[in-house]
Amino acid sequence: MEFLNRLGIARVAAMGVVTVMLLGFFAFLILRFTAPQMAPVYTGLDFDDSAAIVGELKRLNIPYELRGEGDSILVPRDQITTVRMSLAESGLPSRGQVGYEIFDQQNTLGATSFVQNVNKLRALEGELARTIASLTRVRSARVHLVIPERELFRREAKAPSASIVLEVRGALSAGEIRSVQHLVASAIEGLTPNQVSIVDASGQLLATGTTGEEGAAVASLYEERTLAFENRTRQRLEDMLSNVVGPGRARVQVSAELDMNRMTQTTESYDPDGQVVRSAQTRESSDAASGGGTDGAVSVANELPGSEGGNNAAGANTQQSSITEETINYDISKTTQTVVTEAGAIKRLSVAVVVDGTYVSDAGGSATYTPRSAEELAQIESLVRSAIGFEEGRGDQVEVVNLQFAERPDLQLPPSEASLFDFTRDDIMSGAEMAVTLLIALALVFFIMRPLVRRVLEPEPEPVALPGGQQAMMYAEGGEQMGDDMELPQVDPKAEAQAQANNEWMDKASKLGEAQFKTIQRVGSLVEENPKQASLIIRDWLNQAA
Repeated sequence: MEFLNRLGIARVAAMGVVTVMLLGFFAFLILRFTAPQMAPVYTGLDFDDSAAIVGELKRLNIPYELRGEGDSILVPRDQITTVRMSLAESGLPSRGQVGYEIFDQQNTLGATSFVQNVNKLRALEGELARTIASLTRVRSARVHLVIPERELFRREAKAPSASIVLEVRGALSAGEIRSVQHLVASAIEGLTPNQVSIVDASGQLLATGTTGEEGAAVASLYEERTLAFENRTRQRLEDMLSNVVGPGRARVQVSAELDMNRMTQTTESYDPDGQVVRSAQTRESSDAASGGGTDGAVSVANELPGSEGGNNAAGANTQQSSITEETINYDISKTTQTVVTEAGAIKRLSVAVVVDGTYVSDAGGSATYTPRSAEELAQIESLVRSAIGFEEGRGDQVEVVNLQFAERPDLQLPPSEASLFDFTRDDIMSGAEMAVTLLIALALVFFIMRPLVRRVLEPEPEPVALPGGQQAMMYAEGGEQMGDDMELPQVDPKAEAQAQANNEWMDKASKLGEAQFKTIQRVGSLVEENPKQASLIIRDWLNQAA
């Protein structure tokens, strides 16, 4: 208590404040740097999925944080993979879709066929929605299927159809829309891509889902294939020319006309000189004939029994005849050729190339433009013709022109390899947080702790002896007492009156000194504000004294 009384209430309070601030600051640093670094495990969740995931995290005793309106959940960065595997084992997040796990959660013993068909349809819709949502540009998806039942004793069957609602990032291209249509059509028996309609979250129709759009789809496919071919050819030519004339000093434009007709042609040709014997057949026949008085005439009367012609047979003349027939079959060689021409053949190709000239720097550092020679342009044109497979018969055109560009292209240096100073966004944020914490610590030390410690550790002034045997205590400018209250000795009334007079004299002297101090301080401030006028006044005083 004696030590505390000697220090005074002001010093004890200052020491307490410094101690509390130091403990709080270092406790903040320890908690901040020992706390796990949180990272989002899932974002853009529905409230149902968020509630289910939070309940699962509580069951697993894993710390978490909610951001936004509950659609983002953060967990320790080093546990993200484990948390995702655990949630996937529990079927989270489901994103409001039910897949084939619906058959694992229900008892099918007493289920009717209608319930089984509904569950099968729900499972198909959920699985398709999950598959579509796994695409990079798709945030979420909802799928509705219409699969008509096959009626008994009826030949005609209605075709199935599907409708899809997509929430996308940005905008989907025509190729991506067709890929979603074919993905759904391939998963449902009897469903064609033309029967799949797609709508985005803003209500914009992406695919009509009618058979009338087949022609539009073919036209869109033709446009995409033509554009892809032109871009690929242009990129190849620019890469080749950049190694010759320099990066950015050649511009290429390609216009292609493709044949999108698919043709099948069958040809049969015969070679008359290439005949061979296929088969040969020979037939021989012989016949004997006799002649009588009738001179060999044959009649019915001669052939009847008992006729005269029959009696004269012995004296008739007999004749022999033979016939030989030969049949030869020949085969002529035949060639059958079937040629299938797929769509995408090049019908006509036009290429335009603009090449910048050369720049020569003089002694002053200014660049002078110099056009390229005709020989160099001819070589560039020959390279371009060879690169595109130029054919004059189909009407291809190649034009190479040398013109000065409006702006001189700067040299594009290749990107350097990853070095030690390549930082990620997390590293930059951590560094900024550490820098701010260090600045706060330095400000706390120099502007709060240092003045308080210096005030506490400042030595006490010696008491000044006053007339009459009393001692006065020294006070600081701010009015804080720097010494202890000392007990005065007992004096007689005459000494007390003398002490009272001395105190009055001290009060007057203190007021006079304070007034003089303020005057001197004011003069000093005036001198600091107007040093030139002050030097002139002092010089005038010196001249007057001399």
